[in-house]
Amino acid sequence: MLTLHYMPGTISIATAIALFEADLPFEAVKVDFKTAEQTKPAYHQINPKGRVPALVTDQGTLTETGALLEFVAASAPKAGLVPQDAMQAARMREVMYYLASTMHVNHAHRMRGSRWATRQESFDDMTAKVPQTMSESAAYIEAHGLAGPYVLGDAFSIADPYLFVICGWLEGDGVNVADYPKITTFMDAMNARASVQTARAKGMI
Repeated sequence: MLTLHYMPGTISIATAIALFEADLPFEAVKVDFKTAEQTKPAYHQINPKGRVPALVTDQGTLTETGALLEFVAASAPKAGLVPQDAMQAARMREVMYYLASTMHVNHAHRMRGSRWATRQESFDDMTAKVPQTMSESAAYIEAHGLAGPYVLGDAFSIADPYLFVICGWLEGDGVNVADYPKITTFMDAMNARASVQTARAKGMI
């Protein structure tokens, strides 16, 4: 049995959606950020980074969203969550790596400034910049990250739950999502999927 350590509203929900898509049974364990459970020694035994997600398997614990999504896809090949075509698979990962290296980092500057600075004025400056940087990321995704209703056009892949969670942060980051019709169509398509509806029914979203 797989065990997913998650927190609602965080990128860990991308893995939950992928697990539902793959029809892989798993236990969901909520990490309580309100009590800073992720900073405590007990959780550090699971994930020494003190972050979510963490996926406990019978072969050990995996961390980092991209790795978890790839593991889910490889564990349920019949679900077709990674395209067999090499170029399409690379296009999928191109978006995923952009989300990990740029868009997620842009978002983190709003509330996680202590990862990069120590002074309050630095935190304030980073927070003030977030609407601009997240709007720029949304514009990039709008122009280059969506080939159709999903990242790869009509084909669903593990890039889609990743993008879905991050695009769910846009409004809170001061971005007017209505300015991006492709992202709006993508979010509608994702919200209609059974996997997303299941995650929402379980209070994960």
